[in-house]
Amino acid sequence: QVQLGESGGGLVQAGGSLRLSCGASERTFTNYAMGWFRQAPGKEREFVASINRRTYYADSVKGRFTISRDNAKNTVYLQMNSLKPEDTAVYYCAAGRVVGDRPHEYDYWGQGTQVTVSS
Repeated sequence: QVQLGESGGGLVQAGGSLRLSCGASERTFTNYAMGWFRQAPGKEREFVASINRRTYYADSVKGRFTISRDNAKNTVYLQMNSLKPEDTAVYYCAAGRVVGDRPHEYDYWGQGTQVTVSS
């Protein structure tokens, strides 16, 4: 069982930056692909970015967001720059055996962290 915990969310003005962190309890962290998803009120959970040996991004965040991982710290990060009001959502990190862009491809989820971007 992998336990995940996100941090780093908050309120930021449009054009600003935030860095989300997700710590994992699993010592075999390197065996997992990690993903970030987000869910806005009334909308379905959507893919943001994922990482295994490569990185993958949703078109809506490409060029603005960067996913990275520090295997020594069992942590994955999401650096978010040039934030827009439409980025407002609860952001979740997820761990899975294979990298993907759909929620059902991931086995473990964090509790989420709120990101609010004001205009």
